[in-house]
Amino acid sequence: MRRHKKILGLLTLSALLFTGCEKSFEELEIDPNRAGSAPPSLILQGIEYDMYNNTGKPFSSEMRWNQFYAINYNYYGNNEYQWAAYTNHYTTLKNVVQMELEQKKTGAADVNGYSVLGKFFRAFFMDQMSARTGDLPMNEALLGRDNLVPKYDSQKDIYIQILKWLDEANTEIPALIAKGETDVPGDFYFGGKLAKWQKVINAFRLRMLIRLSKKEAEAGLNLKSQFAEILGNPAKYPLPEGLTENLEFVSNNFNKYPSNPDNFGFDATRQNMAATYVGLLSERNDPRVMITTEPAGAQLKAGKLPSDFTAFVGASSGEALGDMAAKAGIDNGTGFAPGAYSFQSRSRYYSNYTGENVFIVGYPEMCFNIAEGLNRGWAPGNAEDWYQKGIKASMSFYGIKEGANVMRYSKTGGIDAAGFNTYSVNFSFDAYYAQPLIKYSGNNVAGLEQIVTQKYLAFFMNSGSEAYFDYRRTGFPKFMTGVGTGNSGRIAVRWLYPASEIQYNAENYKTAIDRQFSGKDVINDAIWLTK
Repeated sequence: MRRHKKILGLLTLSALLFTGCEKSFEELEIDPNRAGSAPPSLILQGIEYDMYNNTGKPFSSEMRWNQFYAINYNYYGNNEYQWAAYTNHYTTLKNVVQMELEQKKTGAADVNGYSVLGKFFRAFFMDQMSARTGDLPMNEALLGRDNLVPKYDSQKDIYIQILKWLDEANTEIPALIAKGETDVPGDFYFGGKLAKWQKVINAFRLRMLIRLSKKEAEAGLNLKSQFAEILGNPAKYPLPEGLTENLEFVSNNFNKYPSNPDNFGFDATRQNMAATYVGLLSERNDPRVMITTEPAGAQLKAGKLPSDFTAFVGASSGEALGDMAAKAGIDNGTGFAPGAYSFQSRSRYYSNYTGENVFIVGYPEMCFNIAEGLNRGWAPGNAEDWYQKGIKASMSFYGIKEGANVMRYSKTGGIDAAGFNTYSVNFSFDAYYAQPLIKYSGNNVAGLEQIVTQKYLAFFMNSGSEAYFDYRRTGFPKFMTGVGTGNSGRIAVRWLYPASEIQYNAENYKTAIDRQFSGKDVINDAIWLTK
């Protein structure tokens, strides 16, 4: 009897334990050793860093595809347009959703500073992916386990939604400011100031309208009217007014500029400047080439001065990599070896850890986007005025001013101050602008080429793949091709979908491929955006 009572007691205790500790599947999934939530301010910082770190940093492969510089040492890569999948930003977009949820947990209203920035981030990262590859899951993409096989939205619908998000964000920010909600904690770009974000959001919307320029007559987009409304109503649609209002990443000794003293010995002479970029500057007697680029060793050895624009020589991105390596030359420690090509400025990019600020959405680009829209007749205004503003802003970014400007280059191949040679170049904007290649040709194709070319020069090592996107959209400036660029001498026009889509979302992937590319997922078929 005593034994039966003991068993009964154990069963009762066991039932109580299981009843009291019954947990749902979701509760059992929680790892007690990991944080289950995070403040929205902390999540915001991760999202903002991804805008810089995962979309094409300076001296990255994207900058080779922009034909700003080239690899001459195959251990570090090549200059080919042989692309695989686009960079997947859905994880970052999930963090955007989580950031908004965490803010709502604090009792915040549906519309708040984090939700407004969330709309911009959605627009930014969806554009980064769609501009590269085409149709993508959007409306069903962030539903988690509620939908593991999201359908693909058309690229047209994606850009309609992008423009809608940006317009809503612009409308909601003044309403928040009027209620006293002026700051967003955690923002390291603008110290949380929503008024500054509003200007960038509108500048980014101009980028999106210009991105869609080949769809000028497409029903439902209303590109011209949107462009004209933004320019015609500055009170409702404020825009950045100078370089101080760039959305830009500032490097420091912790988050170092990609080219810095730590990697000087690895790549300073294993990558040289590309002819597309250097040639455009040299033939325009543009002093920016002396800021970003060093004179070629062979040119100096032949007697040219570093103040001679023809002393700066880039390599064709289409040149065979082995040939480029043989011609590039290296510094021998006591002076220039006879290298045929210019290296990037080691005094600017390798002598410290901060390099230069990297703009993600910059004032010079905005000026050129406005100039292009006016060139196309999208609104009344003076395209030449905005074209000049863009050039002047870019010159200012590099510290070039009227009068004598001090330049320097590495005369010994080192990166210490004692190894730099200095010289001066006189700059006059009026004299520079008077050159036929630069003076605005009017609202015509020649004028458009000038605008896009100057925007390309201003994009150097900034804004990810924007220079390439403009080339793909307009054909300006002309990119170089050959054995070195691979892909049978063609510039690829899109990235592929990731293998995970083929494996886990096969039916929707196939539908999207059939709809866009007749069943072929290849890098040389044009997407809707560029047709």
